[in-house]
Amino acid sequence: MTKFKTLLSAARLRTLPLSLSGIIVGSAIAFSQGFYNTSIFVLALITTVGLQILSNFANDYGDGVKGTDNEDRVGPMRAIQSGVISDKEMLRAIIVTVILTLLVAVALIYVSFKDTNLGYSLFFFLLGIAAVVAAIKYTVGKSAYGYNGLGDVFVFIFFGLVSVLGSYFLYVKQLHWQTFLPAISIGLLSVGVLNLNNMRDVLSDTKSNKNTLVVKIGVESAKKYHFFIILMAMLAGVLYLFLNYQSPLNVLFLISYIPITLHLRRVYLNKNTADLDPELKKLALSTFLFAILFLFSFNNFL
Repeated sequence: MTKFKTLLSAARLRTLPLSLSGIIVGSAIAFSQGFYNTSIFVLALITTVGLQILSNFANDYGDGVKGTDNEDRVGPMRAIQSGVISDKEMLRAIIVTVILTLLVAVALIYVSFKDTNLGYSLFFFLLGIAAVVAAIKYTVGKSAYGYNGLGDVFVFIFFGLVSVLGSYFLYVKQLHWQTFLPAISIGLLSVGVLNLNNMRDVLSDTKSNKNTLVVKIGVESAKKYHFFIILMAMLAGVLYLFLNYQSPLNVLFLISYIPITLHLRRVYLNKNTADLDPELKKLALSTFLFAILFLFSFNNFL
Protein backbone atom coordinates (compact mmCIF):
# COMPACT_ATOMS: atom_id res chain seq x y z
CA MET A 1 0.00 0.00 0.00
CA THR A 2 1.33 3.47 -0.92
CA LYS A 3 1.97 6.18 1.66
CA PHE A 4 -0.97 8.22 0.38
CA LYS A 5 -3.39 5.31 0.65
CA THR A 6 -2.05 4.46 4.09
CA LEU A 7 -2.47 8.06 5.24
CA LEU A 8 -5.97 8.10 3.78
CA SER A 9 -6.72 4.92 5.71
CA ALA A 10 -5.33 6.57 8.86
CA ALA A 11 -7.82 9.43 8.34
CA ARG A 12 -10.49 6.75 8.99
CA LEU A 13 -13.17 8.36 6.87
CA ARG A 14 -15.74 5.94 8.29
CA THR A 15 -15.62 7.92 11.55
CA LEU A 16 -16.73 11.16 9.87
CA PRO A 17 -20.53 10.59 9.97
CA LEU A 18 -20.42 10.36 13.77
CA SER A 19 -18.42 13.58 14.09
CA LEU A 20 -20.81 15.42 11.76
CA SER A 21 -23.89 14.37 13.73
CA GLY A 22 -23.59 17.13 16.33
CA ILE A 23 -23.23 19.86 13.71
CA ILE A 24 -26.28 18.58 11.85
CA VAL A 25 -28.41 18.48 15.02
CA GLY A 26 -27.30 21.93 16.22
CA SER A 27 -27.96 23.35 12.76
CA ALA A 28 -31.33 21.59 12.58
CA ILE A 29 -32.51 23.34 15.74
CA ALA A 30 -31.33 26.72 14.43
CA PHE A 31 -33.01 26.11 11.06
CA SER A 32 -36.28 25.24 12.79
CA GLN A 33 -36.18 28.63 14.50
CA GLY A 34 -35.68 30.51 11.24
CA PHE A 35 -31.88 30.89 11.36
CA TYR A 36 -30.39 29.51 8.16
CA ASN A 37 -26.93 30.27 6.79
CA THR A 38 -25.38 27.98 4.19
CA SER A 39 -21.86 29.32 4.73
CA ILE A 40 -21.96 28.63 8.46
CA PHE A 41 -23.31 25.13 7.86
CA VAL A 42 -20.67 24.20 5.27
CA LEU A 43 -17.74 25.73 7.15
CA ALA A 44 -18.85 24.08 10.42
CA LEU A 45 -18.97 20.69 8.69
CA ILE A 46 -15.50 21.18 7.15
CA THR A 47 -14.05 22.29 10.49
CA THR A 48 -15.47 19.22 12.18
CA VAL A 49 -14.09 16.94 9.46
CA GLY A 50 -10.68 18.51 10.01
CA LEU A 51 -10.85 17.98 13.77
CA GLN A 52 -11.93 14.36 13.34
CA ILE A 53 -9.13 13.58 10.88
CA LEU A 54 -6.71 15.32 13.24
CA SER A 55 -7.95 13.16 16.09
CA ASN A 56 -7.54 10.01 14.01
CA PHE A 57 -4.00 10.96 12.95
CA ALA A 58 -3.11 11.81 16.55
CA ASN A 59 -4.55 8.52 17.82
CA ASP A 60 -2.52 6.62 15.25
CA TYR A 61 0.59 8.54 16.26
CA GLY A 62 0.05 8.30 20.02
CA ASP A 63 -0.81 4.62 20.08
CA GLY A 64 1.90 3.88 17.55
CA VAL A 65 4.80 5.44 19.44
CA LYS A 66 3.55 3.98 22.73
CA GLY A 67 3.35 0.48 21.26
CA THR A 68 -0.36 0.13 22.02
CA ASP A 69 -1.03 -0.84 18.41
CA ASN A 70 0.41 -4.33 18.32
CA GLU A 71 -0.49 -7.89 17.28
CA ASP A 72 -3.13 -8.04 20.04
CA ARG A 73 -5.17 -5.23 18.50
CA VAL A 74 -8.54 -6.38 17.11
CA GLY A 75 -9.42 -3.51 14.77
CA PRO A 76 -7.85 -2.60 11.42
CA MET A 77 -4.08 -2.11 11.31
CA ARG A 78 -2.94 1.47 11.92
CA ALA A 79 -0.57 3.43 9.68
CA ILE A 80 2.47 3.58 11.98
CA GLN A 81 1.82 0.00 13.08
CA SER A 82 2.03 -1.10 9.42
CA GLY A 83 5.45 0.49 8.98
CA VAL A 84 4.42 2.28 5.77
CA ILE A 85 4.18 5.66 7.55
CA SER A 86 6.89 6.69 10.03
CA ASP A 87 6.11 8.53 13.23
CA LYS A 88 7.81 11.68 11.83
CA GLU A 89 5.67 11.54 8.69
CA MET A 90 2.53 11.18 10.79
CA LEU A 91 3.62 14.11 12.94
CA ARG A 92 3.97 16.26 9.81
CA ALA A 93 0.48 15.19 8.71
CA ILE A 94 -0.84 16.24 12.13
CA ILE A 95 0.76 19.69 11.86
CA VAL A 96 -0.63 20.28 8.36
CA THR A 97 -4.09 19.17 9.47
CA VAL A 98 -3.98 21.52 12.47
CA ILE A 99 -3.09 24.51 10.27
CA LEU A 100 -5.76 23.79 7.66
CA THR A 101 -8.45 23.13 10.28
CA LEU A 102 -7.70 26.35 12.17
CA LEU A 103 -7.81 28.35 8.94
CA VAL A 104 -11.30 27.02 8.18
CA ALA A 105 -12.33 27.61 11.81
CA VAL A 106 -11.23 31.26 11.55
CA ALA A 107 -13.29 31.62 8.38
CA LEU A 108 -16.28 30.09 10.17
CA ILE A 109 -15.92 32.49 13.09
CA TYR A 110 -15.66 35.49 10.76
CA VAL A 111 -18.72 34.50 8.74
CA SER A 112 -20.73 34.03 11.91
CA PHE A 113 -19.68 37.07 13.93
CA LYS A 114 -17.78 39.27 11.46
CA ASP A 115 -16.35 42.24 13.37
CA THR A 116 -19.39 43.01 15.53
CA ASN A 117 -18.88 40.44 18.30
CA LEU A 118 -15.17 40.33 19.08
CA GLY A 119 -15.80 38.67 22.44
CA TYR A 120 -17.71 35.80 20.84
CA SER A 121 -15.06 35.54 18.10
CA LEU A 122 -12.26 35.25 20.65
CA PHE A 123 -14.22 32.71 22.69
CA PHE A 124 -14.85 30.46 19.69
CA PHE A 125 -11.23 30.76 18.54
CA LEU A 126 -10.09 29.60 21.98
CA LEU A 127 -12.71 26.85 21.82
CA GLY A 128 -11.21 25.78 18.50
CA ILE A 129 -7.75 25.68 20.06
CA ALA A 130 -9.15 23.61 22.93
CA ALA A 131 -10.72 21.18 20.43
CA VAL A 132 -7.37 20.81 18.64
CA VAL A 133 -5.56 20.17 21.92
CA ALA A 134 -8.22 17.67 23.01
CA ALA A 135 -7.96 15.83 19.68
CA ILE A 136 -4.19 15.50 20.06
CA LYS A 137 -3.95 14.80 23.80
CA TYR A 138 -6.28 11.79 23.69
CA THR A 139 -3.31 9.49 23.09
CA VAL A 140 -0.30 11.78 22.61
CA GLY A 141 2.06 12.61 25.46
CA LYS A 142 2.71 11.27 28.94
CA SER A 143 -0.52 12.80 30.27
CA ALA A 144 -2.74 11.49 27.45
CA TYR A 145 -6.23 11.46 28.93
CA GLY A 146 -7.31 8.45 26.85
CA TYR A 147 -4.82 6.40 28.90
CA ASN A 148 -6.36 7.55 32.17
CA GLY A 149 -10.02 6.70 31.68
CA LEU A 150 -11.09 10.25 30.76
CA GLY A 151 -11.85 9.68 27.08
CA ASP A 152 -15.58 9.35 27.73
CA VAL A 153 -15.74 12.76 29.39
CA PHE A 154 -13.98 14.55 26.56
CA VAL A 155 -16.02 12.78 23.87
CA PHE A 156 -19.24 13.80 25.61
CA ILE A 157 -18.09 17.40 25.88
CA PHE A 158 -16.73 17.89 22.37
CA PHE A 159 -18.90 15.50 20.28
CA GLY A 160 -22.05 16.43 22.19
CA LEU A 161 -22.11 19.73 24.04
CA VAL A 162 -19.56 21.71 22.02
CA SER A 163 -20.67 20.33 18.66
CA VAL A 164 -24.43 20.80 19.09
CA LEU A 165 -24.52 23.88 21.32
CA GLY A 166 -21.57 25.52 19.56
CA SER A 167 -23.02 25.12 16.08
CA TYR A 168 -26.43 26.31 17.29
CA PHE A 169 -24.86 29.40 18.85
CA LEU A 170 -23.05 30.28 15.62
CA TYR A 171 -26.44 30.84 14.00
CA VAL A 172 -28.58 32.19 16.83
CA LYS A 173 -25.96 33.97 19.03
CA GLN A 174 -27.65 32.67 22.19
CA LEU A 175 -28.48 29.38 23.91
CA HIS A 176 -31.73 27.81 25.07
CA TRP A 177 -31.80 25.16 27.77
CA GLN A 178 -33.82 22.74 25.63
CA THR A 179 -30.94 22.58 23.16
CA PHE A 180 -28.97 20.71 25.81
CA LEU A 181 -31.27 17.69 25.41
CA PRO A 182 -30.29 16.70 21.83
CA ALA A 183 -26.72 17.69 22.71
CA ILE A 184 -26.85 15.13 25.51
CA SER A 185 -28.26 12.55 23.07
CA ILE A 186 -25.44 13.01 20.55
CA GLY A 187 -22.82 13.19 23.28
CA LEU A 188 -23.91 9.97 24.98
CA LEU A 189 -24.30 8.07 21.71
CA SER A 190 -20.77 9.15 20.79
CA VAL A 191 -19.52 7.97 24.19
CA GLY A 192 -21.25 4.68 23.41
CA VAL A 193 -19.12 4.29 20.28
CA LEU A 194 -15.96 4.93 22.30
CA ASN A 195 -17.09 2.48 24.97
CA LEU A 196 -17.59 -0.20 22.31
CA ASN A 197 -14.10 0.52 20.99
CA ASN A 198 -12.66 0.17 24.48
CA MET A 199 -14.58 -3.05 25.17
CA ARG A 200 -13.29 -4.48 21.89
CA ASP A 201 -9.68 -3.52 22.73
CA VAL A 202 -9.80 -4.33 26.44
CA LEU A 203 -7.20 -7.14 26.25
CA SER A 204 -4.61 -5.21 24.23
CA ASP A 205 -5.25 -2.02 26.23
CA THR A 206 -4.69 -3.88 29.50
CA LYS A 207 -1.39 -5.29 28.27
CA SER A 208 -0.31 -1.83 27.05
CA ASN A 209 -1.29 -0.06 30.28
CA LYS A 210 -3.91 1.99 28.47
CA ASN A 211 -6.27 2.44 31.40
CA THR A 212 -9.54 3.18 29.64
CA LEU A 213 -12.73 3.22 31.64
CA VAL A 214 -13.43 -0.35 30.49
CA VAL A 215 -10.04 -1.52 31.77
CA LYS A 216 -10.76 0.17 35.10
CA ILE A 217 -14.30 -1.15 35.69
CA GLY A 218 -14.26 -4.43 33.72
CA VAL A 219 -16.26 -5.63 30.74
CA GLU A 220 -19.43 -6.60 32.57
CA SER A 221 -19.70 -3.23 34.29
CA ALA A 222 -18.86 -1.57 30.96
CA LYS A 223 -21.86 -3.32 29.39
CA LYS A 224 -24.17 -2.01 32.11
CA TYR A 225 -22.64 1.44 31.65
CA HIS A 226 -23.24 1.11 27.90
CA PHE A 227 -26.92 0.34 28.40
CA PHE A 228 -27.29 3.29 30.77
CA ILE A 229 -25.74 5.92 28.50
CA ILE A 230 -27.58 4.73 25.38
CA LEU A 231 -30.93 4.64 27.16
CA MET A 232 -30.27 8.13 28.61
CA ALA A 233 -29.45 9.36 25.11
CA MET A 234 -32.74 8.01 23.80
CA LEU A 235 -34.66 9.46 26.74
CA ALA A 236 -33.17 12.93 26.20
CA GLY A 237 -34.33 12.81 22.59
CA VAL A 238 -37.86 11.79 23.61
CA LEU A 239 -37.99 14.61 26.17
CA TYR A 240 -36.98 17.16 23.52
CA LEU A 241 -39.74 15.78 21.28
CA PHE A 242 -42.28 16.09 24.10
CA LEU A 243 -41.34 19.73 24.71
CA ASN A 244 -41.31 20.71 21.03
CA TYR A 245 -44.01 18.54 19.46
CA GLN A 246 -46.07 20.35 16.81
CA SER A 247 -46.85 17.75 14.15
CA PRO A 248 -46.51 14.01 13.42
CA LEU A 249 -43.42 14.86 11.33
CA ASN A 250 -41.56 15.57 14.56
CA VAL A 251 -41.48 11.88 15.53
CA LEU A 252 -39.55 10.91 12.39
CA PHE A 253 -36.18 10.76 14.17
CA LEU A 254 -37.49 8.03 16.48
CA ILE A 255 -37.01 5.61 13.56
CA SER A 256 -33.30 5.72 14.42
CA TYR A 257 -34.14 4.13 17.78
CA ILE A 258 -34.92 0.85 15.99
CA PRO A 259 -31.31 0.02 14.98
CA ILE A 260 -30.07 1.43 18.31
CA THR A 261 -32.39 -0.94 20.21
CA LEU A 262 -31.23 -3.88 18.07
CA HIS A 263 -27.66 -2.84 18.81
CA LEU A 264 -28.33 -3.00 22.56
CA ARG A 265 -29.67 -6.53 22.15
CA ARG A 266 -26.50 -7.63 20.34
CA VAL A 267 -24.31 -6.11 23.04
CA TYR A 268 -26.36 -7.89 25.70
CA LEU A 269 -25.92 -11.25 23.96
CA ASN A 270 -22.21 -10.74 23.25
CA LYS A 271 -19.82 -13.23 24.83
CA ASN A 272 -16.55 -12.22 23.15
CA THR A 273 -15.59 -8.51 23.16
CA ALA A 274 -13.59 -8.93 19.96
CA ASP A 275 -16.89 -9.60 18.17
CA LEU A 276 -18.11 -6.10 19.08
CA ASP A 277 -16.04 -4.53 16.28
CA PRO A 278 -18.95 -4.37 13.77
CA GLU A 279 -21.10 -2.66 16.40
CA LEU A 280 -18.90 0.46 16.32
CA LYS A 281 -19.90 1.17 12.74
CA LYS A 282 -23.55 0.28 13.38
CA LEU A 283 -23.91 2.59 16.38
CA ALA A 284 -21.99 5.39 14.64
CA LEU A 285 -24.25 5.16 11.58
CA SER A 286 -27.34 4.93 13.81
CA THR A 287 -26.23 8.18 15.48
CA PHE A 288 -25.78 9.77 12.05
CA LEU A 289 -29.25 8.51 11.09
CA PHE A 290 -30.60 10.10 14.28
CA ALA A 291 -29.05 13.42 13.21
CA ILE A 292 -30.34 13.31 9.63
CA LEU A 293 -33.85 12.32 10.68
CA PHE A 294 -33.77 14.95 13.43
CA LEU A 295 -33.02 17.54 10.75
CA PHE A 296 -36.11 16.53 8.77
CA SER A 297 -38.25 16.00 11.88
CA PHE A 298 -38.17 19.68 12.78
CA ASN A 299 -37.71 21.25 9.34
CA ASN A 300 -40.19 20.98 6.49
CA PHE A 301 -38.04 21.42 3.39
CA LEU A 302 -40.86 20.58 0.99
